[in-house]
Amino acid sequence: MSKLEIKKDFLWGVSSSANQIEGAWNEDGKGMSIADCEKFNPSSSKTDYKSVNKMTTTQIKDAIKDSSSKLWGKRHGIDFYHQYPKDIKLLASLGIKACRLSIAWSRIFPNGDDLEPNLAGLEYYDHLFQELRKYNIQPIVTLSHYEMPLNLLLNYDAWYDKRVADYFVKFSKTVIDRYHSVVKYWIPINEIDSILRHPYSSAGLIEDRFKGKNFNTILYQAMYYQFIASSEIIEYIHTNYPDNKVGSMITSTMVYPYSSDPRDVLKAEQIMNETLEFSDIQLRGHYPKSLILRMKKLGVELRTTSEELRLLKNNTADFIGFSYYSSICAAADTHGLKLTNANRITGVFNPHLETTEWGWQIDPIGLRLTMNKLYSRYQKPLFILENGLGARDDLTKDKRIHDKYRIDYLQKHIDQMMIGIKEDGVEVLGYCIWGGIYMVSASTTQMSKRYGLIYVDVDDFGDGSYKRYLKDSYYWYKDFISESE
Repeated sequence: MSKLEIKKDFLWGVSSSANQIEGAWNEDGKGMSIADCEKFNPSSSKTDYKSVNKMTTTQIKDAIKDSSSKLWGKRHGIDFYHQYPKDIKLLASLGIKACRLSIAWSRIFPNGDDLEPNLAGLEYYDHLFQELRKYNIQPIVTLSHYEMPLNLLLNYDAWYDKRVADYFVKFSKTVIDRYHSVVKYWIPINEIDSILRHPYSSAGLIEDRFKGKNFNTILYQAMYYQFIASSEIIEYIHTNYPDNKVGSMITSTMVYPYSSDPRDVLKAEQIMNETLEFSDIQLRGHYPKSLILRMKKLGVELRTTSEELRLLKNNTADFIGFSYYSSICAAADTHGLKLTNANRITGVFNPHLETTEWGWQIDPIGLRLTMNKLYSRYQKPLFILENGLGARDDLTKDKRIHDKYRIDYLQKHIDQMMIGIKEDGVEVLGYCIWGGIYMVSASTTQMSKRYGLIYVDVDDFGDGSYKRYLKDSYYWYKDFISESE
């Protein structure tokens, strides 16, 4: 384990999202969200992301009719809604300084367009933040993390509709005003680049609802409104609560050329830039020319106003948050090459790396390379908000989980991060494991793909005792944080 120096105010933490852990999907006035309609598919759980990426109107209607929670993993989660005091106590025992989480929009404004917020939802987060404060844990809050109110899909055009962006800003200002004294770090939109890969979970967009229209236009216009809403939030926080910071949040998957063939090198660079172009917008305040040209080729013409472009230009993010799990290779011609997954994208298999059961390749050095690429591009502080290993953990008869594979993964990634800080001079605010406690998988809506340091006794169908058990990795992280101070 690396013993390199690190700042005393470095935020060691854990991450989660409301739709993956809370459960209580229809309690205390909460409205239905788009996450409540994502169904677990037992027949293709390891590789098929279509249940999340390619939803249809018919599937939504079927989900509304089915009030059970057996296959709708994000409806029951891990029951964090009811068990959060005990869970936060367990997390506090790790010695963490930060906990990244999200506020469920549909818990505060059940329909999204409500005139007044749901008081029961606000009171829940009041108590949640009080628990974190009791243990001196800094909350890092994501305002939109794949949990838009379903009503904004059914009766509006989701994020393609400017009114939805306005409703989101109203929701955001409501919780910012209420929690600005306890929350110092805000993320407006989780992985804002992800709308192109999974438009449903990121923005509530269903292609069959836009028949006769260029769906690329729908995607890029919706993303534009997410950028504008984020800029409004940045302006609001900087004006009213200048001690608060706002970050951009992107998906970082390191991409290598499969060979030294210049065409493979070019392909890798193009794939990386497809994500970095979107952090460019939030860190530099304008659309890069390469993105403008690509939209033109796709027949996309954005609806913009001068006021919106002013917001974008004058309200850039304070730091770059990112997720990092894996890397891929890229080739100009993939014919005959073995392909693999990395997060929610597919690339060429790298023979030099190990692979998880779900096909994600383990690449700690890729994290250091990502850090260098982002920091050299923007010269803004970084925040590693998601890094972790999904695996099939086995609970032993004596109720232990011996997850050496997760410890190895985390240790090697943290070592590379610390080398990047010490030897490369990268400024990093903190590091959060995804997740501190087990949660339903975002990409496959299953429970058996287990992340985190705390095991929860619940299966893919929501059956189990929901008891918590500490993994070996829990004790490892606790010791590591203690030794780092």
